Amino acid sequence: MPTASTSSYTKVQFLQRQAASLLLYQSVLQGEVGVAFLDLLQAIRYTDADARSCLQAYGIYFHALAARNQNWEDYLITQILISENPFTRLAQQREFEDLPSALVAAAQHDLQALQSLYECSSASLSEWVQTVAQLPISPVVWYQEPKRVGTDTRLFTSLQHLESWGNAVEDLAAYYQQFGSGLFAEYHALRWQSGQFVGIRYADTVKLNTLVGYESQRDALLKNTEFLLSGEMALHVLLYGSRGSGKSSLVKALLNEYSDSSGKGKAQRNLRLLEVAKSELKNLPEIVEHLRGLSQKFIIFVDDLSFEEDDDAFKALKVVLEGNLTARPQNTVVYATSNRRHLIREFFVDRPAPKDHEEIHAWDTMQEKLSFSDRFGLTLTFEPADQKTYLKIVGHLAAQAGINIKPEDLEYQALQWATRHNGRSGRTARQFVDFLKADLAIFGADNNMSDTQPEN
Repeated sequence: MPTASTSSYTKVQFLQRQAASLLLYQSVLQGEVGVAFLDLLQAIRYTDADARSCLQAYGIYFHALAARNQNWEDYLITQILISENPFTRLAQQREFEDLPSALVAAAQHDLQALQSLYECSSASLSEWVQTVAQLPISPVVWYQEPKRVGTDTRLFTSLQHLESWGNAVEDLAAYYQQFGSGLFAEYHALRWQSGQFVGIRYADTVKLNTLVGYESQRDALLKNTEFLLSGEMALHVLLYGSRGSGKSSLVKALLNEYSDSSGKGKAQRNLRLLEVAKSELKNLPEIVEHLRGLSQKFIIFVDDLSFEEDDDAFKALKVVLEGNLTARPQNTVVYATSNRRHLIREFFVDRPAPKDHEEIHAWDTMQEKLSFSDRFGLTLTFEPADQKTYLKIVGHLAAQAGINIKPEDLEYQALQWATRHNGRSGRTARQFVDFLKADLAIFGADNNMSDTQPEN
């Protein structure tokens, strides 16, 4: 039966013991790549007569690395930097000298063990597989130039060259205190879904410089966001007004303005955008408690907000906006958008009348409904775009898109588009410019776009 050499067999046994001995950082090896790595070690140590299991395990390991487009070494360090465990959580809340000594010792132990796994390169694994499977040449080794976007490259480089990773425990604690851990370190945009946080890998890339026509509202929202990022008590914000005016885009653009952790100027404040659907608002108090004490700053984004009478979501949001005996965390704020100034639907039948005998203070109940939006500390109003504002937005977007046609032609076609489609708004302007750009790219400048549009 083909087996690894005595030296490689002993090495594999050692690596398996190191992996099994982890006290805090087990999550590093629980992802697809980590599981594939451990399964490959097992296959190398105990293989069948024709070595098929070993070759299959190596194929799964190779595939897992290729799917992430990441080397084993870079993957391992990345998982250490985003690991969620008692050490990483407490390091965000306390200074290093205040951490329990047993916790620090456990972290040092795990770092030493993980360094052993780090030093087991894919090239070494390939050679062991060649020996076990009695192949004439070793299997292809996965390798990709490192891409360390969004991580602290200094710490990355330090771990690569440090003789003993146990000596990096204080630097790691400082890293977690600045950048956090777990999903909130890995993702800038998240949503609450079915009782848990879910990372959004491909968040909307809308930028502030693409949004024009509502500069005063933008500046007010930016100032309030600066309060949040500076550790001051920011206000909850309601953005309400006409559809397509850019309310949601403005909130999403904040993420791209402030979430970067590169340390360049204002971008180092670690903003996170957490989307909470109306159907999930009943969990809002629980969500806020999860975020308390974390190093990041969170905008809880609620889009298209409105309520029915006796809605549990209304009661949950009211608790978060108004507070209760639990102090409000300063790292969390709610930004909600709505097309309605009065967020709770009201019917004429709800209005008190002299014949009402069911409630003595019916006017008080109605006023509570109508004044709910006042519980937001800041309300920003987005009026419908007039023709001047609409054309200003079109001109700005067309310039950014590199569209070069006569201004009078651009304005004429833009107004035709608004008439035939959804009226004047920022959304309509974006749709028009996107269509015009594609139209010019495919059919050329001589094509008359208006001839292609059917009348409603």
